[in-house]
Amino acid sequence: MIGLAGIILSLFLLMYLAYRGINVLVLAPLMALLAVLAQGDLPILGTYTQVFMASLGRYVVQFFPLFMLGAIFGKLMDDSGSARVISHWIVGHVGAERAILAVVLACGVLTYGGVSLFVVAFAVFPIAAALFRESGTPKRLIPGAIALGSFTFTMTALPGTPAIQNAIPSPFFGTDAFAAPGLGIIAGLIMFAGGTLWLNWRARSARLAGEGYAGPLAARPAPGDGYGPSTVGAAQVGGPRQAPPPAGADQPTGVPAEEAARPEPPIVLAFAPVLLVIAVNWAFLNLAIPAMDTAYLAEPRYGATSIASVRGIWSIIVALVVAILFILATSWRAFADVKRSVNEGTMGSLLPIFNTASEVGYGAVIASLPAFFAIREAVLGAGGGDPVISLAVAVNVLAGITGSASGGMSIALQTLGSTYAEMAQAAGISPEILHRVSALASGGFDSLPHNGAVITLLAICGLTHRESYADIGMVSVLIPLLGLVTVLVLYSLFGTF
Repeated sequence: MIGLAGIILSLFLLMYLAYRGINVLVLAPLMALLAVLAQGDLPILGTYTQVFMASLGRYVVQFFPLFMLGAIFGKLMDDSGSARVISHWIVGHVGAERAILAVVLACGVLTYGGVSLFVVAFAVFPIAAALFRESGTPKRLIPGAIALGSFTFTMTALPGTPAIQNAIPSPFFGTDAFAAPGLGIIAGLIMFAGGTLWLNWRARSARLAGEGYAGPLAARPAPGDGYGPSTVGAAQVGGPRQAPPPAGADQPTGVPAEEAARPEPPIVLAFAPVLLVIAVNWAFLNLAIPAMDTAYLAEPRYGATSIASVRGIWSIIVALVVAILFILATSWRAFADVKRSVNEGTMGSLLPIFNTASEVGYGAVIASLPAFFAIREAVLGAGGGDPVISLAVAVNVLAGITGSASGGMSIALQTLGSTYAEMAQAAGISPEILHRVSALASGGFDSLPHNGAVITLLAICGLTHRESYADIGMVSVLIPLLGLVTVLVLYSLFGTF
């Protein structure tokens, strides 16, 4: 009983202290060792070096290329101007009167193409601020629109997305990023349509109540004030960049003056890397890998593995490398300093992967404790013996506790992934549904208020939880959960498709 209480206390403190801003790199091992101390008779140093660090290291070895290449790709898309060109193009075609839809689509296209959600938030917020001010839409809805487009349907649902949440299940189930495409598309449509309808309803209600961009009864600014039609109208395809925002404006990410003279890629070249990531990913999986002789993977020096456990990661690595080389070859003149962009992208990948790996190490320690047996049995029994439902519950709960989609899913799969795979095989269940449900479940409770992406997004927008979290929670927690439940129902009726 004391051991179980120690696990629960460590989980609570992990969630609470992470929300209070303590770095997970320090917090995760401390909370893991707290749970070990509660057991009373286990070696602390041995558990730290042989369980926590060993699990952390395996995760870094397995997924570091995806984190690094994804960060470099996002940085190059940002520094080349491609991200802004795509955003401006979508805004120009959707129209300022559909500000919410324009922002959601801009974020969705960029994240589905592999651009980091943090890069997307910084790139899209200035455009969103201009659109929302011009249309009289409350600023407090901007985080919800960015969240909907950045970390919902393109992160977990749409087949082929290079998001890490769609890559983590592959080694455990022998699947790839296109697993259960039909169910994924349905879930994605529910998230996109449901979230957009919610935000538009909230915007209409605000207008009827007399609320403008800045708050109740706020007057719309006159054209030419930096947010009116003259600003948005300048955001045309291949056109000049907007001038930096006026002093005191609420746009922290205006384009610096020294960047204004650098050329931006035409819209075709801006979109090309995004399309390349998806196309090369599919082609490598379905054309290149089947033509390769991969029998050597069974040898001990290659890990005694099989192509099924690595093909999902291989395909995303190849797709990102091709897209990065394409950006460098076609947009070289758009960079102020290519070396700096690549270096900053590389360094930007280190903290995210080690944060997630630390959470995985924490999960490995918890799973090694005798008291974890009771938790394991409770989780496995949550779906009445159905591994798909049980997996959905386990990933969602752990993602909520850690405040991380990738962290929660990694803990669940590291500790119970092989068990779910065996249960599914015994029941004749396709591993593809396990992959898709794992990804979808990671994008539910992960977006609770202590989630790092939520906190960062609010900081970028200059808003508080009190002002904007209700809408973030609706579009990134409740509606994605509805999508997950729908997928579970459809799977029970029609199987995997």
